[in-house]
Amino acid sequence: MLSINRIKIVLVLAAVIIAAASLVVSHILVRDLAIEERNRMEVWAEAMRSLSTAEENTDLNLVLKVINENNTIPVIVTDEQGNVQTFRNVEIDAKNYEDSMAVASKMAARMRDSGRDIKISLGADAGSIHVSYDESVMITRLSFYPYVQLGIVLIFVVIAIFALLTSKKAEQNKVWVGLSKETAHQLGTPISSLMAWTEILRETYPNDELIPEMDKDVKRLQLIAERFSKIGSIPEPVDTPLAEMLKHVVDYMDRRTSQKVRIIDEFSDCKAHVMVNPSLFEWVLENLCKNAVDAMEGGGTITIKAVASNPVIIDVTDTGKGIEKKNVKNVFRPGFTTKTRGWGLGLSLAKRIVEEYHHGKIYVLKSEVGKGTTFRIEV
Repeated sequence: MLSINRIKIVLVLAAVIIAAASLVVSHILVRDLAIEERNRMEVWAEAMRSLSTAEENTDLNLVLKVINENNTIPVIVTDEQGNVQTFRNVEIDAKNYEDSMAVASKMAARMRDSGRDIKISLGADAGSIHVSYDESVMITRLSFYPYVQLGIVLIFVVIAIFALLTSKKAEQNKVWVGLSKETAHQLGTPISSLMAWTEILRETYPNDELIPEMDKDVKRLQLIAERFSKIGSIPEPVDTPLAEMLKHVVDYMDRRTSQKVRIIDEFSDCKAHVMVNPSLFEWVLENLCKNAVDAMEGGGTITIKAVASNPVIIDVTDTGKGIEKKNVKNVFRPGFTTKTRGWGLGLSLAKRIVEEYHHGKIYVLKSEVGKGTTFRIEV
């Protein structure tokens, strides 16, 4: 099955081929019509010569018929000095006769400069006349036709690509929703059992120090299941103090990471409040921090910074191995991962939560191989 990118390439190539073929065919047709019109104008010019040099009592019916049959090609007849003698099929917007003759004279000069001119000799004493003509409306329209066709093809290609992308996004949404709800459902039963077992253990061993820690982990699992259940639904945003939410994430990460990992707080002075779903948004921040820990291979510094601007900015910076430039645009793509073990869904899920549920932005602000990466969230 062709990927969306390949389909886009095929559609663009098809548009280019259609446009090129249309231009070639149109050029051939215009050239042939121009030759035909030249031949017609030569006959017309000869008819004008016959009319100008005809003697009395000469039958001019055929000559007049040839002259009058030209209803499409603009033509202006001038003498050797460029004075207009007559014109036909020419639209001149002028207030009086003198102005119309001046305009017609300029048009005739332009026609001669473009090579569409036939010189007719009227004899030794009468001199000569110039029959200058322009392209017919048919040729003019035919010249523009390929560009109109190209525009229509491009519109079709854009609509087709948009429809494909929309269809793909809708399909991805269904997969995300189905996967998330099924995960939450599958986790629900064992979590309920674990909660019951911890209660039994607490009653049996009331002084055991490990049971409260087990209880925390079970509640953590319950929170994860709750987060999965919210994917696909419309989460309710809550006016949340940003510094308080970030502190909650840092406290959790401090307990779950090595002592070699140091998390620097640069958000305590931030007084901003954000309209977010705390449960889902904390999930995004935890994902960024966990990726940072993996990138630092267990040791380094994570700096979390918040700026109370509009929109509110949150930067998560690590001192890990960084991201290669060729991979920066792929980090949020589902399935993309540089880890030996991993699903490549964490950042994709984070992007979905930030952009679709909170109408914000998440992107790689900067990254340097061997020095680290900064992810930025705007919300």
